[in-house]
This record gives sequence, structure tokens and C-alpha cells, in this order.
Amino acid sequence: MRTAFDFSPLYRSTVGFDRLFDMLDHATQVEPMTNWPPYNIEKAGEDQYVITMAIAGFSTDEIELTQKENQLIVTGQKKGSEEGKQYLHRGIATRAFKQSFNLADHVKVTGASLDHGLLTIELKREVPEALKPRRIEIQSANGAKSLGQGNQPQQIEHSQAA
Repeated sequence: MRTAFDFSPLYRSTVGFDRLFDMLDHATQVEPMTNWPPYNIEKAGEDQYVITMAIAGFSTDEIELTQKENQLIVTGQKKGSEEGKQYLHRGIATRAFKQSFNLADHVKVTGASLDHGLLTIELKREVPEALKPRRIEIQSANGAKSLGQGNQPQQIEHSQAA
């Protein structure tokens, strides 16, 4: 059983982390677990991710993917009638579902496919050039420049580990 945490001391000493605290508040609330449909989240590269969901029995027109800001929502609604069918055992679930994933900033869906009952969603983090780190020139008191030539900030070389 989870207990609620008081994040108010953190609210008083931080600025701009509202979304993070909202996610923490949401994560600490006791909610029924949604275990269906089962899924995997895989890191496929430095800035690439893959979500694989097992949704046997659904077709592409019965699944909807929506990305709104930093949230990916996957919904499935089975179309068609089950009238006239008599099951002796029903182990393939075809109930409607809605699964949401919180995405980090600048993570975008680059593709999705449905093959053999597995929905594969490809994601990639693409940080805009304007938001990447850049070197800022520092001038001394006499006006001499200590880094490089010119008045424009210079781009820092990015390492693959960052």
C-alpha cells in the first residue's frame, strides 16, 4: 500500500518544476493498476525508444494514437459484432482500452506499425538547435575577449554521452 507524500517543501524552493511535481503527485495516488494491454518500453538508441503493445485481435482502424504535448495516448475500441458466436473458452481479450504514456520534452512519435498482434510505436528525442548548450563569451574588464573571436556565442561540441 502506498502512502501520500507531502511535496510542499519542494514547491517552496523550486521554480518551473510544476509538471514534474504533478507527475509525482499522480504517481503517489492510489489507483487501480491497468495491466492491459501488456507493453514493453525499450531504449533502442541514444535518443530512440520503442513501445511495443500486445493487442491481439485489434486491427489498425480500431486503434488510435494521439500525442498531445508531452503525453502519448493509445486507445483501442473493437468494432464489429460478436452476436451469434458462442465461446467455450475466451482467452483473447477484446475489451476497449486506453493507455497513456508521459513523454519527456522534445520526444516525438516517428512511426507506428501493427504486425502479428503487436503494436510498435517508435519515438525519438529531437532537441531543437536553439535549446542545445552553447558557449558564452566572457569579456574582461578592459574589453578584451577571453574566448574565441567575434561577438557571437559559439556552439559547444556535443558529446554522445550527454
